[in-house]
Amino acid sequence: MLVNLNEVLKPAQKRGYAVGLFNTTDSDMLEAAIDAAEEERSPIIVGTAEVLLPYGELSLIAPGIIAAAKRATVPVVVHFDHGLSFDRCMEALKLGFSSVMFDGSLGKPEDNIAATREVVRIAHAMGATVEAEIGHVGNVGVTGDADRYTTVEEAVNFADATGIDALAIAIGTAHGAYKTKPKLDLERLSEIRAALDVPLVLHGGSGLSDNDFRDTIKRGIAKINIFTDLCLAGTRAMAEGFEAGEDYLTIRNHKMSVIKEEVIKKIRLFGSCGKA
Repeated sequence: MLVNLNEVLKPAQKRGYAVGLFNTTDSDMLEAAIDAAEEERSPIIVGTAEVLLPYGELSLIAPGIIAAAKRATVPVVVHFDHGLSFDRCMEALKLGFSSVMFDGSLGKPEDNIAATREVVRIAHAMGATVEAEIGHVGNVGVTGDADRYTTVEEAVNFADATGIDALAIAIGTAHGAYKTKPKLDLERLSEIRAALDVPLVLHGGSGLSDNDFRDTIKRGIAKINIFTDLCLAGTRAMAEGFEAGEDYLTIRNHKMSVIKEEVIKKIRLFGSCGKA
């Protein structure tokens, strides 16, 4: 069933587990993710990100993602992740996405607030939810630059000024594969959670340790983004198939099976199994 972020994150925040966002650039990844969620009876968030559109154009993949969500037997949020432009966020909403993330974190704070507020106004009128980001989640490795981390004051002021439904915060994670061990500021996370009632989001989840995930969830993270780990699992499965001399469709099915296993692993780790 197609739902928005509020319908899966508010229960997660209240009950102390997290729901995974699994970006799915094609129908293989999409099928694997939703099959995993149904098998585990878990709510799930699927979708794509603006940076991933060269690998699956929005207007092409949106109908399949939305149709899969509607026919699923568990709650499925269709989310446009890291929308860097107002126009792309509006396109996702018009195509039927039930949630969007507007990411203006690299711009001036006042511009981020103004643009996010407008996206929230339109999305809420359409029954959709909005995630935003303040601070800055790194792109390669971990710099440990605490000046880019989200502060309590920033989080509270931003949420109050925009009316967002979820907030991605920077506490030391990074997008992509980690080159060094991340340095998570868990105390900062606890402080933000104590001051803010809006569900908190952890980006750059792929590559963190199981204990890292448990610690962040225990301290208030309700949504965790995963993509790189799915790609690594799929790449490994294809390499195994090529090495074994398998045909294309056999390799495809093996790839789906391995990606599904990775999603199941994360669902169980996040504690959302049996919560649908």
